[in-house]
Amino acid sequence: MENTGSAEDKTSPTSHDQNFKNLIIDYPEDSLEFFAEPEAADLKGKAQILPIRQEQLKERLGDRFRELDIPLWVEWPDRTRELILFVIEEETDPGRFSIHRLARYCLDLSEMFNTRRVVPVVIFLHPGNFEEYLRLQGDAATYLHFRFIACHLKRIPAADHMNSTNVVARINLPNMAYDPKDRVEVYAQAQEGLMVLEKDPEKQLKYVDFIDFYMNLTDEELERYRQAYLSPIQLEEGVMGLRRMLHEEGRTEGLHRAVELGLKLKYGEDGLKLMNRVRAIKDPVKLEKIIKTIESTGSLKLQDFQKRIDA
Repeated sequence: MENTGSAEDKTSPTSHDQNFKNLIIDYPEDSLEFFAEPEAADLKGKAQILPIRQEQLKERLGDRFRELDIPLWVEWPDRTRELILFVIEEETDPGRFSIHRLARYCLDLSEMFNTRRVVPVVIFLHPGNFEEYLRLQGDAATYLHFRFIACHLKRIPAADHMNSTNVVARINLPNMAYDPKDRVEVYAQAQEGLMVLEKDPEKQLKYVDFIDFYMNLTDEELERYRQAYLSPIQLEEGVMGLRRMLHEEGRTEGLHRAVELGLKLKYGEDGLKLMNRVRAIKDPVKLEKIIKTIESTGSLKLQDFQKRIDA
C-alpha cells in the first residue's frame, strides 16, 4: 500500500513543520487523541490544554529550543490524572530525526518545569526508518532508557479513518497509506470530514488548502472528483451540495478580500471603487486571474485595469 502525489517537492521542511504546528494549535484535543493515542485516554472534553509560551522557552533554553517544537500542558481539573507535558515534534524525513536532540529537549523541559511527567511524540510525514529508543548502559546496568510515541503517518491505513469523527485524522487522510487507485476517494473523505466536523468557515478554508496541498491531485483526478462527488445528482441529494456551497463561498470570500487588499495597495481608495464589480464575480478562477493581474501589471492605469475586470 502506498500513496503518491505528495507535497514533498513543493515546500521546505520548515513549511511542513509550520503546517503541523498550526494544525495542533487549532485542534489540540483531536491532535493528542490522534497523534498520541496511548496517552490521550479520557482527554477530550475533560482536560485543559495550554500551549507553553515560546518566549519562555527561548529565554530558558536558548539555541536548544526550536520554535516549531510544540509543548502542551495538559491538566485534568477533576484531578483524575496528574498534569502531563506533551512534547510534539514533526519530522518530515525520518532519516534526519535525532533521538539524542529530542531526549535532551525533554530532559531540559523536565528540569525547567520540575516534572517527570513528560510525553514525547514524533509525527513522521514521509516513509523511512528511525531510531525507536535510546539506551545508555554499561555491562552491569542500563542507566538511561528513552523512548517516544511515534506516529508514522505513512504506516497508518487511511481506510481505518475514512469515517473518523476526529477532524485531525480526517484532514490527514492524504498523508496516510492507501492504494493509488483510491486517491480521489481519500481526498473526498478528507474534504467531507472537514466540512462536517469544522463549522468555522475560516478554518474550513485554511484546511481545505492543507488537504489540497498534501493530496496534490492531478487535473484528471480533480475532474474525477468533481464528476463523482460534485455531480448534479448528488447536489440534489442535499448534503454534498451544501458542503460544496460552503467551500465555494468560503473560497470566493477569501479571494474577494485578497483583491480588495491588492487594489487598495496598488491604487489607494480609488481602487476600492471597483469592488462592487469584483464582488459580483463568483468564479474563483476569474478572481485568481484578477489577483495575478494586480501582482504582475506594474504601472497599469486604473481605467485599464477596470477593462480587464469587465472583460
